Amino acid sequence: MSDALESSPYAGRWVARLEGRIVAHGGTPEQARLAAQKGHFKERLEIDYVQPAALLPLSPLVERVRLALPDQEIYLVGGAVRDALLGKTSHDLDFAVPRNAIPLARRVADALRGDFYILDESFDTARVIVRAISPGELALTQGATMEPPAGRDFLDFASYRSAKGPSGSATHRPETLEADLRGRDFTVNAMAYDVRNGTILDPFAGAADLRARIIRAVTNTALEDDPIRILRGVRLAAALDFKIDPSTRRAMKASAHLLPAISPERQRDELFRMLDGPRPDASLRAVEMLGVFPYLLPELAAMKGVGQSAPHVADVWEHTLGVIRQLDDILAALALSRSAEDNGDLFTGMLSLRLGRYREQFAQHFAMALNPDRSLRALLFLAALYHDVAKPATKTVEASGRIRFFGHDADGAEAAARRGRAFNLSNGEVERLQRIIANHMRFHFHVNRLEVEGKQPSRRAIYRFFRDSGSAGVDLVLLGLADLRGTRGHLLTEATWASGLEIARLFLENYWEKPEESISPPRLLNGNELMHEMELSPGPVVGQLLNAIEEAQAMGQLGSRDQAITFAREWLAAKGGRPAEDATGSSR
Repeated sequence: MSDALESSPYAGRWVARLEGRIVAHGGTPEQARLAAQKGHFKERLEIDYVQPAALLPLSPLVERVRLALPDQEIYLVGGAVRDALLGKTSHDLDFAVPRNAIPLARRVADALRGDFYILDESFDTARVIVRAISPGELALTQGATMEPPAGRDFLDFASYRSAKGPSGSATHRPETLEADLRGRDFTVNAMAYDVRNGTILDPFAGAADLRARIIRAVTNTALEDDPIRILRGVRLAAALDFKIDPSTRRAMKASAHLLPAISPERQRDELFRMLDGPRPDASLRAVEMLGVFPYLLPELAAMKGVGQSAPHVADVWEHTLGVIRQLDDILAALALSRSAEDNGDLFTGMLSLRLGRYREQFAQHFAMALNPDRSLRALLFLAALYHDVAKPATKTVEASGRIRFFGHDADGAEAAARRGRAFNLSNGEVERLQRIIANHMRFHFHVNRLEVEGKQPSRRAIYRFFRDSGSAGVDLVLLGLADLRGTRGHLLTEATWASGLEIARLFLENYWEKPEESISPPRLLNGNELMHEMELSPGPVVGQLLNAIEEAQAMGQLGSRDQAITFAREWLAAKGGRPAEDATGSSR
């Protein structure tokens, strides 16, 4: 907890003084006055604000907004205030003003030389996007000592808003800041920082809930007003490692059935933020316990209680949560910021030893995106969540009692694709989901073959693995390792884990260190040249032949254009196409 919360019992609070003695306090001047008047209704009271001993670590842009809008009533609200009280600096800044938010945002954009966008004209909201400020600009900001942030800062401006309906739109426009804060989701997000004088307004005791580490709804109807707050509250509790207030938890459960009224895009965005945040397995378990899945991810409900044979140590649902937990741990162990001293157990140490040299490549891989608003990391966790979704429907029991799930990979890929399309994911995201889930058993085949038979994947197997998965092959390797640990749990042996790591190392080594040799060798012939040499017409056979040539290259069988032409003739002859020699009996 930051010094701003711990420096004084009244730090960040409004107090009522009688002859210099504090007789009452509150989250706003009015609360302090009303509390004091209960026992001192005739005395003359002084109301003032107790500044925290430490300055709040606010973005320097807050001060620049004040300078751009002198004397304007304007408040920093929501998560940025919460984070500041927790000692963190946010670069997503929400500002509330009484009215005219759009023209005020335009003035700020001009002053900060940022990009300006109208988010919703009917609700008077706009966004300013500012590039990361330079150290020189930072020095000009009064009291700024932090390092300049990387990337961009987002500044949203809105006129006072109030309660939300199921669609997420404001039901009416309030005229006061307190009414605006009353319409927000949780008390820790219902605080405001007065940009003009640096005071905090906290009418719903959000700072007290921060100290108590509690997520509490602002009003009894907050969850009913906007059910997407169910997911947001779970995500926030996981991110802050807070507990959800019991009454708020009951309201979440009672409002779950209202989620279908929320747009698929808002559902998707909250889910992706949850998957991209800390402890996604704990968040998903909480969502499942709140009864949300039938209304958000209905395919998952059938997984609970579906038994599995050895080597699985848990049913399908518990196994899935275990895989997500292990995937989170694996990504943390392979992060750029992770040092060798951070390895907490033998298996994590082995992971770092075998794959730690690829930390930079992993970071670059997840820095890419198929959509600017959603990360590949979150998409991988969605694939992990759905990788066994078809097991309940494909379950069979053999005479020996062994449980099998034939075709669950292909069926699961289709189920995930349907959910992705329902969430309006992009075509590229849906395709990646399908590739990961449809191919997730291939990793286990190679691990088992290495452990039982001592055989490593051939060059052809490595080429085909990435031919069928592309860059998602990296995700398949990571999911495969997490699946291995999630499957065997405490029964995982050092030998089995070593086999999994060796397969992972071999695949990643070929993908990142020898791509032109093993994965995508330089083309020896293009389609036009191939049609000319083979006297072929355009058609599917041309593409098949090009793929066959590339695979032969990856296997080390071809190294020149002439060899590729000879291979093409033999391939066509073997497939019943053109003969290897022309009518004169000589090769072209």
